[in-house]
Amino acid sequence: MKNKIFILIILLMLLLLIFGLIPNNPLFSANWALISFLFLGVVIFSFFASFELRHPSAKEISLIATMAALAAVARVPFAILPGVQPTTFLVMITGWVFGIQTGFVVGALAALSSNIFLGQGPWTPWQMFCWGMSGVSAALLGGRNKAFDLLSFTILATAWGYIFGWLMNIWHWVGYIYPLNWKTFMATYIASFPFDTLHALGNLVFSLAFGTTFYHVLWRFKRKISVIPLNHNKD
Repeated sequence: MKNKIFILIILLMLLLLIFGLIPNNPLFSANWALISFLFLGVVIFSFFASFELRHPSAKEISLIATMAALAAVARVPFAILPGVQPTTFLVMITGWVFGIQTGFVVGALAALSSNIFLGQGPWTPWQMFCWGMSGVSAALLGGRNKAFDLLSFTILATAWGYIFGWLMNIWHWVGYIYPLNWKTFMATYIASFPFDTLHALGNLVFSLAFGTTFYHVLWRFKRKISVIPLNHNKD
């Protein structure tokens, strides 16, 4: 139920943004950079709050910290290659194995911590949201498969190379482009296409090269932290 609410909120925001492109309506002159920032803050806070209310174990928190740190550190040396980095792959494989909340939290923390080295700014909440949602989408797909489906995972990861760029383009468009109209909207997306393609190709290579290996490693760890101790007082 909570997941459906999050999806409805996101769709509502996108519809409002599209409606804001139509002249002569109250939303046409709205400060969409500020509105989108507040919207993302609510979504990110909601995910972290729901995760905290679940009372995760110390082992699970250690796993999240480890995967977020790995995804963040792995991003830094690839900064010289536009769009190419293993962060998206690492976040998505974590989400596939451990579920929606863990996937989102790892993605959000990876963006926040890696930007300590690469630079914080108004783009950080958008990156937190985008990488978090990539983990959520992988978790939703993983929940439909009893075993790891490398082909499905690779297709989704490749698609996220473009989805990530398309979502980040919204921030760039509402924050830096004027006027906000269909021409500037299309120009923004056309300009980002080469970088989104590099991101997608990077995800494709990382998924094919390391997808199965990472899945088995994370799945073994999940089995270890999911062991239910025996009740020795049971009659």
